[in-house]
Amino acid sequence: MRQNQNTVLLGKKVVLVPYTSEHVPRYHEWMKSEELRHLTASEPLTLEQEYVMQCSWCEDEDKCTFIVLDAAKWQAQPRLPEESCMVGDVNLFLTDLEDPTLGEIEVMIAEPSCRGRGLGTEASLLMMSYGVTKLGLTKFEAKIGQENKPSIRMFQKLHFKQVAVSNVFQEVTLRLAVSEAERQWLLEQTSHMEEKPYRVRLAGPVTATLCEQNWNSPLPRPDNCMEDKHTVSSVCSRPS
Repeated sequence: MRQNQNTVLLGKKVVLVPYTSEHVPRYHEWMKSEELRHLTASEPLTLEQEYVMQCSWCEDEDKCTFIVLDAAKWQAQPRLPEESCMVGDVNLFLTDLEDPTLGEIEVMIAEPSCRGRGLGTEASLLMMSYGVTKLGLTKFEAKIGQENKPSIRMFQKLHFKQVAVSNVFQEVTLRLAVSEAERQWLLEQTSHMEEKPYRVRLAGPVTATLCEQNWNSPLPRPDNCMEDKHTVSSVCSRPS
């Protein structure tokens, strides 16, 4: 999504940055894991295909994606490359044409050593706050595998309620309607969040950074963009 291409969200435990070509190699390494692909319902992609996917995601207006960084590593001196600080990603899918105020949220903590530390919880809160204040969202939905009890509990901690179960897809659907009381609670939970501008450090093949080099000029979606792959809600995160 172009709206967040120059946005950084600073939290206490995590930092959310736009998904750029700099992050693609690490993301590609994560998705070589058969376990992660199973949990995220993803198909294996080549590195070149991952670059095409990254470029299409930064252009698509119905997807808002941030890479999740470990704040402690990111803020360390001397500054580490962002690829060394990556722990996962968080997404909002705005695909309900009949209700533009509804966003499906998904969060993945891919680094095993970073699970169980509340990173997925804070990443979700920061993304929800951004969705409410910047994207005009008033409802959130999360679809989670039935066996993923920790993730279900995490979203329940965030006031989501289970509304449906699909035995076909082996998943549960949880939703949150952001009333005025819920909005105030969410803003209180993220009162520490800082929003700052992001400056892209170009990396990787030139063809993979076209969308990063053209902040102010629209680009057509590449003809060879792959079918979108969805990262199942919080499949690897753990409640704090």
